Amino acid sequence: MHDDRTLVEARLKRVLDERIRPAVHPESVPLDVAVWNAPGEPVPVAEGLAGPVEPIAVGDRWGAPWSTCWFRVSGTVPAHWAGRTVEALLDLGFDENMPGFQCEGLVYRPDGTPVKGLNPRNQWVRVGAPAEGGEEVLLHIEAASNPVILDYHPFLPTRLGDKETAGSELQYTLARMDLAVFDEHVWNLVQDLEVLGELMAELPVEGARRWDILRAIGRALDAVDLQNVNSTAEAARAELAGVLATPAQPSAHRISAVGHAHIDSAWLWPLRETVRKVARTTSNMTALLEDEPDFVFAMSQAQQFAWIKEHRPEVYAKVKKAVADGRFVPSGGMWVESDTNMPGSEAMARQFVYGKRFFIDEFGIENDEAWLPDTFGFAAGLPQIIKAAGSKWLLTQKISWSQTNKFPHHTFRWEGIDGTRIFTHFPPVDTYNCSMKGSEIAHAADNFKDKGVARHSLAPTGWGDGGGGTTREMIAKAARMRSLEGSATVEWEKPADFFAKAEAEYPDAPVWVGELYLELHRATLTSQAKTKQGNRRSEHLLREAELWAATAAVRSGHPYPYEQLDRIWKTVLLHQFHDILPGSSIAWVHREAEKTYAAVAGELSGIVDAAQRALAGDPAAGRELLFNSAPHTRAGVGAGAAGAAHRGSEGQLAPREGGGFVLDNGLLQVEIDARGLVVSAYDIGAERETVAPGQAANLLQIHPDFPNMWDAWDVDAFYRNTVTDLTGLDELTPVEDGDTVGVRIVRSFGRSKVTQLLTLTSGAKRLDIDTEVDWHETEKFLKAAFPLDVHAERYASETQFGHFYRATHTNTSWEAAKFEACNHRFVHVEEPGWGVALVNDSTYGHDVTRTVRAFDAGTTTTVRVSLLRAPRFPDPETDQGVHRFRHALAPGAAIGDAVREGFRINLPERRVTGEHEVAPLVTVDNYAVVVSAVKLADDASGDVVVRLYESTGGRARVRLGTGFAATGVAVTDLLERPLDGVTAPELTEEGVSLSLRPFELVTLRLTRG
Repeated sequence: MHDDRTLVEARLKRVLDERIRPAVHPESVPLDVAVWNAPGEPVPVAEGLAGPVEPIAVGDRWGAPWSTCWFRVSGTVPAHWAGRTVEALLDLGFDENMPGFQCEGLVYRPDGTPVKGLNPRNQWVRVGAPAEGGEEVLLHIEAASNPVILDYHPFLPTRLGDKETAGSELQYTLARMDLAVFDEHVWNLVQDLEVLGELMAELPVEGARRWDILRAIGRALDAVDLQNVNSTAEAARAELAGVLATPAQPSAHRISAVGHAHIDSAWLWPLRETVRKVARTTSNMTALLEDEPDFVFAMSQAQQFAWIKEHRPEVYAKVKKAVADGRFVPSGGMWVESDTNMPGSEAMARQFVYGKRFFIDEFGIENDEAWLPDTFGFAAGLPQIIKAAGSKWLLTQKISWSQTNKFPHHTFRWEGIDGTRIFTHFPPVDTYNCSMKGSEIAHAADNFKDKGVARHSLAPTGWGDGGGGTTREMIAKAARMRSLEGSATVEWEKPADFFAKAEAEYPDAPVWVGELYLELHRATLTSQAKTKQGNRRSEHLLREAELWAATAAVRSGHPYPYEQLDRIWKTVLLHQFHDILPGSSIAWVHREAEKTYAAVAGELSGIVDAAQRALAGDPAAGRELLFNSAPHTRAGVGAGAAGAAHRGSEGQLAPREGGGFVLDNGLLQVEIDARGLVVSAYDIGAERETVAPGQAANLLQIHPDFPNMWDAWDVDAFYRNTVTDLTGLDELTPVEDGDTVGVRIVRSFGRSKVTQLLTLTSGAKRLDIDTEVDWHETEKFLKAAFPLDVHAERYASETQFGHFYRATHTNTSWEAAKFEACNHRFVHVEEPGWGVALVNDSTYGHDVTRTVRAFDAGTTTTVRVSLLRAPRFPDPETDQGVHRFRHALAPGAAIGDAVREGFRINLPERRVTGEHEVAPLVTVDNYAVVVSAVKLADDASGDVVVRLYESTGGRARVRLGTGFAATGVAVTDLLERPLDGVTAPELTEEGVSLSLRPFELVTLRLTRG
């Protein structure tokens, strides 16, 4: 037989595009349209429905950036359409290639009842099935003219990302406002042909199945009368019935489809717009669930449920009913789909506490899975947190975006720093926006790494990023692929059902140990410095507020601010969303975040001040008390206590031969040369130099920074090819202040200026570095380098509830790819017997490299902290302005010292005048054990909750002492519920004795007498 394959395939494309798809709606009449341009921010539904409208016509422009227009569409169903299915086709000016990234709408009935959302791939509203002839139609559309930020030429700087700079140019052209007949037979023919055509393209040309489908398609196209598609659609479908009915092979890959609409809680739109995106999407999905009995939809992020509960109760009522029916599945058990690299220990724990508790309280549902499809890598401490929250599974697909190395598994067990293992799945479909295309289904089956030992994978199905969700077309395609020869099988399932099957079939899944590092989006550890500083400051203020409020409540009956802390925690957790904290959102988002963090700081400082005042007593007593919020003794005051601070002797400052100054406090001797650079940091006790010979530390370096894509997200390895050392000096001035000596350094570069204060404090074995940068560069990357005379093949960086080791070498592509990585409060470099810590108060990105010196064969390990970037997309003014950072170099530090110094720099001293010293609520007698939280139980019972962990990576025996009458103790999960099968430790007059594994996390609930 002659090969006419390409001829038939080309015929299929043209006939579908030009004849069959247009025949889905064979008859139409225009609707009358009027519009009200709502002033300012979005208005309540009742106000929008009552707004004064003016006529508008198809072809007219509408919608200034970020504005809202309320359209009223009206018409009459023609009498001769009676008994037929009729839909309104409402095209606001969509580009179908941009689902989730354009204008959107939510359709209401005149009484304010939401009907469904409008999106680029979802423009229809059912009017009648069957319709009544002469029926009057009246619908209202709340249309958001969200501007296109990420356009066909992506990453171009734009002022559209903030309503204050976006201007007033109308963004969209009204494209279609019609009533139309819907021909279900033609629509089904479209789905048949799309499924078979897409499957055919994925099958081997030499295989019989491909030719069977080709011939069936040819016969179907022959059966179509191109001048009368509607009358011949059923005959065409009959020609396809045979190939559609051929079942899948028993060995076919099995895909669990989960309805999904990944909605970024903020990104290329502000938080307030996400509230409406969620309402539109959930309106669509609840309507679709009513029409499609097999369909299952899952939505993560408790915050998004809470938004519609507060702002769209009529939509929430439908959601709550669908959840009760088991069809709309709350998933993930987190407050938001947060970043997991940068949130601190307690914040990461509270993501699960607040997310799971919301789902339990609202729906009676507890999730076993963490659902994070789009998060930019996963910290090594996360498995233990997932388990401690009562969950056991994790889903993500983002690691498929890695640039360098292909991850070796799709289903595996992920082991964290403490040994906890979590069953983990990466959907091999490689997208969280699966649309049921044949190419996607074939890719999932072909790409699956665990063939031969496992057969199940998951496909999150629906338009996402900006929402939209699953469409009726996706459901129709899935139905045809439920069992179809040549294809993977597709079945709608809840995430929990998928995980249960996948784990049961693969009990001996391979193990991956350590972080799940994304080899992409590394610059998110640095972009938008003020957002990151706001997060870090909020986390530590929350620690202080809970500690002192709990102490005051127990000691003096001071009221504990349960509701206020609950609200503030949720605000902080929201801003850890994976496009807010990483700095990858539009200017509007980060401008609002800065204001929000300032308000949070004010509230939390007020809680701390009130509690400390209640504890300290009469300020007229005039006694200065140091309140120590850190988990270690400080200036002679115990952890969680308040008392008189011990002051040390003064340090010494002297001129340095050749220029500069020498600082000495008896523990460290630091030389700062005439350039203002640290050329020596000598550990006097260890008789050991810190700075590599011939090198200078605290060296500011600037690089060009113009990645190939994803400006705010990425830094590409070639940025290192060009570097400028900032050694020019405007000012070098000695500073002496009580028990502190130091120097002030001022430098100018480009259009920017940096001022640094380097100080030694008596009794402290560290060099403090306070940096202020007035930053006005663009597409530049600023770092501070510390070349250390340390031979180390690995280094430690703090993560949640412990630390994680990375290599300093680049033996393999896996190590070379980690050229920018995350730390929390410290980076620690060590050779046996001696180490150095570099601690920070608000930076996360860093790099560590090693070289061998030619002149003495010694090893220089260089730690560089990332300070600032200046990408121009999506915020063209990223990081412009004044920034302040605090770092400290701690020579001779063991890992425990790094932990202590990290807490110290993030928890500044608070001094209060009063009459009473304050004993701590709890004490620990092992330096390696860190108390990460002291608070009252969330259920307002008055119980004291203490969370602690082993911080050095070794085993630890510890006694927790209680500074109050405790009558009982229980080991709990993160939600403060006693753990099943765990025997409570004995409570004695001396407290509670525990034995901890390396990095083990324990939560104790203490009942007060």
